[in-house]
Amino acid sequence: MGNQMKTAALLAALSGLLIAISYWVIGGSSGLIIGIGLAAVTNLFSWYQSDKIALAVYNAQPVSEAQAPALYRMVERLSARVNIPMPRVYIVPGQTANAFATGRDPEHAAVAVTEGILNILPGEELEGVIAHELTHIINRDTLTQAVAATVAGGISFLAQMLSYSLWFGGASRDNERGGNPLGVLVTVMLAPIAATIIQLAISRTREFSADAGAAKLTGNPRALARALQRLEATAREIPLNANPAFEPLLIIHPISRQFLGNLFSSHPATEMRVEALLKLEQDFAQINK
Repeated sequence: MGNQMKTAALLAALSGLLIAISYWVIGGSSGLIIGIGLAAVTNLFSWYQSDKIALAVYNAQPVSEAQAPALYRMVERLSARVNIPMPRVYIVPGQTANAFATGRDPEHAAVAVTEGILNILPGEELEGVIAHELTHIINRDTLTQAVAATVAGGISFLAQMLSYSLWFGGASRDNERGGNPLGVLVTVMLAPIAATIIQLAISRTREFSADAGAAKLTGNPRALARALQRLEATAREIPLNANPAFEPLLIIHPISRQFLGNLFSSHPATEMRVEALLKLEQDFAQINK
């Protein structure tokens, strides 16, 4: 429940930031009203289109049971275990190793894996990855992350508009808004950064929850821990050219970014995730004694 509350608070902050920057771009009560409307529209758009957008971004191709029998049956078996409709199954061409889930709810969900992940992961580790993605679907994380990405994109777009108004509209437009040039400049610079930080914080929170859910679903936390370590090592060698807005959907960051602090990472450090999973393994052992 703590992670859910944290996610709700972060999403509220993101929408509030979108409304605030609308005020700076348009000005006055009209800006606030348009900002609220824009936040509503972007959230609604994400609700209905998130799966199509994410699958198109990664060029994911639908596969049938005949085309990928082992993968298909694994998704089918795990979905039945948690009593959700079986998601559509997709494969992303290429030798990078990654996976993601998308869709607004379990009835409209999809699971996608790369060709690379199918080549490098043993069966039990791939099962851990699929369980992780199904947990995202169960928790509605796929929708949450898509909404966060869309709203953050809207904030960046508005900040860009505001920067143009500074160059071409001059100080007179700022005075008409009742704002001041310094405040506008700070908004242009900081709003996209703040939106990105909030979006990434949402992603990190949901990854820990999905890891824990996968461990419970498979009863094998160590298999997912090994998979994460293997995927991170592969990401360093064969990075995925990903759209930054959709990186939070992936199970592992598409390229190692150890030089960036946790604040600017879409995923928790793999070491922290592995540590949490091994702690769960110990907890399971104690329960089963």
